[in-house]
Amino acid sequence: MTRRSWPWIVGAAAVAIVLLGVLAVWAFVVRSMSDPESSGSLGIRIDGDQVTVKSAQCPGDLARRVEVRDSGSEKLVWYADGPLTEQGKSGRLALWKADDYRDAAGGRVPAKLPGELDVLVDYGSAGGTGEVFDLSLVRAAQIPAGHYWTPAGVRTAQEIDAVLDCSGRGEATS
Repeated sequence: MTRRSWPWIVGAAAVAIVLLGVLAVWAFVVRSMSDPESSGSLGIRIDGDQVTVKSAQCPGDLARRVEVRDSGSEKLVWYADGPLTEQGKSGRLALWKADDYRDAAGGRVPAKLPGELDVLVDYGSAGGTGEVFDLSLVRAAQIPAGHYWTPAGVRTAQEIDAVLDCSGRGEATS
């Protein structure tokens, strides 16, 4: 090896290391995007014909809007704006219960709910959260009173709220 070839070897090694690093970052991003993990910031329970979701929220946050879509078709099934009840203001949102909201559309609970519901809760400038729920899993779970089914496991309302870092104004911690 001559002194002239040494810079070329070092340069080629540096390029190879940079390319491997870029490839590793790309693989991480692709994997994390294709395998999303729920933070459990939204839970659901079904009691007869009453469907209720619990949205994680920090003190002082108020849900502005809740939307329910058929996950298979993305068709809007029901929505409501401005919860009026104390439960709704604390993130316990009764779906298809128009009297609990300032404005609601979509009528009563469908006789046959879609297999998967896509529920979105918007907090305005404080952001929002959403989750797709497989209703066969929710119905099959043994959910005690005061608890909600989440993809991260059955949780209480307090446990759902605890997934947020309220000092950071709503950044998920799990």
